[in-house]
Amino acid sequence: MPSYTSIHLAERPVDAVVAGKTFRPKQQEVPSASSLKDGEVLFQTLYLSLDPAMRGWLNPTRSYIPPVEIGAVMRGSGIGLIVASKSKKFPVGTYATGMCGWSEYSVLNEKHVESLDLPEGAVPTDALGVLGMTGLTAYFGLLEIGQVKAGDFVVVSGAAGATGSVVGQIAKLKGAKVLGLAGEDSKVSWLKEELGFDEALNYKDPEFAKKFRAATKGLIDVYFDNVGGEILDLALSRAKPFARFVMCGAISEYNKKKPQGPKVCCVRSLSLCINLLIHS
Repeated sequence: MPSYTSIHLAERPVDAVVAGKTFRPKQQEVPSASSLKDGEVLFQTLYLSLDPAMRGWLNPTRSYIPPVEIGAVMRGSGIGLIVASKSKKFPVGTYATGMCGWSEYSVLNEKHVESLDLPEGAVPTDALGVLGMTGLTAYFGLLEIGQVKAGDFVVVSGAAGATGSVVGQIAKLKGAKVLGLAGEDSKVSWLKEELGFDEALNYKDPEFAKKFRAATKGLIDVYFDNVGGEILDLALSRAKPFARFVMCGAISEYNKKKPQGPKVCCVRSLSLCINLLIHS
């Protein structure tokens, strides 16, 4: 029988994920078509989405979704091909998305699978990017929570990432001025030259704090946060009264034993706290 590889959680990391310890691969036989139950499909994974939120799924704490159990296949969504089916909705040969986990093959119930419905000009991987979870997070986070409008000054941390890059482009389409923050000079150039950000800064620059204050002289209307930590504190100190802060993620804190919240405490930050929404 042909076999496939799946990746399982071996132990919970205390801080950073440890190669060869946190996860372990496992070889298994590919399920046969005859083993499927009514309504099930055999999903062959072609592309996986690897997202910062996954780090939180490894922690044994109460959250918006249960933690991954020790020994279980690592949770994750992907794009794949239906190679065997007992579902009228998904015949063999259908390209689809589903929570397949970190596994080359998986048996999924039809309720947990969606056919790819792509607009003209799109490619399948767009379903994991701009047309997928990260793109939708950017769209609803900025428009529903950030309530961006023409003339706003928008600052995006993690601006070269899958979510941040879409946030900045949507903000520009809405007539806002956009400052992006990234961790490499090449990313800074990409944000300005390819995506049309008005300005971008490298947060690893020794002069970053000084340059950030200079770039935010007019103060911030909307801050879309993907990193948390010290950069969030800096942004809070540059917020206008009633600024909208969209708290999408705090990747700078995910691998720390003791994650740290904002240090800034002032009337300005207090006035905007009612506008915060935690997504992660």
